[in-house]
Parts: sequence; structure tokens; C-alpha cells
Amino acid sequence: MEPLSPDNMYKTPEETPLGLADRIFFKSRWCFHLRFIRVVLRYRSLCVKKRDSDELWIWNSLQIFKAIERSGGRFHIEGFDNLRKVKEPVVVVSNHMSAMETMTFPAIIFPFFPITFVVKEALVKGSAFGPIMRSRKPIAVGRVNPREDFQTVLTEGSKILEGGISIVIFPQATRHLEFNPENFNSLGIKLARRAGVNVLPAALKTDFWGNSRIKFLRDFGPINRSKRIHMAFGEPMAIEGNGSHQHQQCIKFIQSHFNQWKE
Repeated sequence: MEPLSPDNMYKTPEETPLGLADRIFFKSRWCFHLRFIRVVLRYRSLCVKKRDSDELWIWNSLQIFKAIERSGGRFHIEGFDNLRKVKEPVVVVSNHMSAMETMTFPAIIFPFFPITFVVKEALVKGSAFGPIMRSRKPIAVGRVNPREDFQTVLTEGSKILEGGISIVIFPQATRHLEFNPENFNSLGIKLARRAGVNVLPAALKTDFWGNSRIKFLRDFGPINRSKRIHMAFGEPMAIEGNGSHQHQQCIKFIQSHFNQWKE
């Protein structure tokens, strides 16, 4: 599939109308969540039947992207030219705010180069998203034993990168509405250094899609149409020495954009 834009950035057209259901039901968040559920269930069914493909993953991610726009979400994405610079596998390191980045990154990034994710083991084993995540062959970590998770990411990640697939890592592990550099570990840098590949920073602000306070319904939180959705992709960087400089550069990239986007 073609990238969202042939230019360096993509912006949701301001005249994009709300969906009919949103207008009828007074902009209820469940109009969006029902669209989201419909896409997930349809794609899950194909994964269960072993009929998944890269094209289907991108297409279904794009349907979620469009559902966000129909529900009042307004994207402002920049840095496509930096994604075009990627000619070999990279490690993408990004802050993590909501379910949106996991759901939309395939539509945004995959048209430039193939990706998979480092995800929670529970997500891979779950009945709802499990078949979808397993079909994408992610790196699953238990988040019980940090040392074991570290070795899993380095070992499996190196093999995946050698196979030509880039890896998206959220070093904060869990979702945070604020960006705190102290919670942003250097695992992505260590993986890139071990595999001999570049690291590419990504900054995002996706609190349009809120997190529910109910644990098992976390992906079905409120949506806030007053919050613009921001994403930015930086230049790929080669790892030098122990990678501490590149780690700080990633933090600086995310922090500077995050500060610009505060509303």
C-alpha cells in the first residue's frame, strides 16, 4: 500500500465530517469503539483462519485510522521523509500514551518498511487480540523478570532484525500521559547496538484516545475531540560507542516535540 502522504507530513483535512452515528448519538465514544471492535473482530477471524498477510494488517490498521478520523480525531504526522531514508532494518523507539500507536503504526510505518512490536506476553496469549498479535510474530515479554525480558528482546530482536524486519519498542513499557525521561529506558538502543542497526526516534501525543480506568477495558476509554493527534519521526541514527549519546538524542527529540504539542 502507498504511504498516507507523498510529502513529509500528513494532516487530517479540517473539513472531514463526523460519522453519521456520531452525529445521531451526540458524539458518544462508543460510536468509535464499535467501529474499532468491528475492525478487530473481522481481522481476528482472518487470523484464526490463517489468512493473514502484511497487506491485510496494513489495510485493517488503516481502517482504524479512518475510524479515528470519522470520530473526530485530527492527525498531524510529520517526518515521512525520515522514514523514506530507512533502507535496512531499524529499531524504532517511541513514547507510549494509548492503544492508538499500536493500532495505527502499521498503516503509518509499514508502507515504508516492515515492522513488528515488543509487546506484553498477556496480549499475545489473550483471546481477543491474541490471534492477531501471534500472526505478526512480535517479541513477547512477561514483565515479571526484567533480566529475562532484557535477554529475550536482545536475542529474539537480533534475529528479527537480521531477517529484515524492523522493531518498534516503547521503552516506557506502560502508557503514560506525560513524558518522563527517567522512565524511558535504553533497551531499544542496546538492541540496535547489538544488532548493528540504526535507531529511529518517534514522538507522539495520542491522548485523543483515553485509557479506561477499568483494567480489562483499558482500550475503551473516553475520546477527547479537542486534543489533536501528533506524531513525529526523527532521522535514523547509527549507534556510537555504548549508545548513550543516541539515547539522549532520542529523549531530546521526544521531549522537544512533546513540549511543543502541549495544549
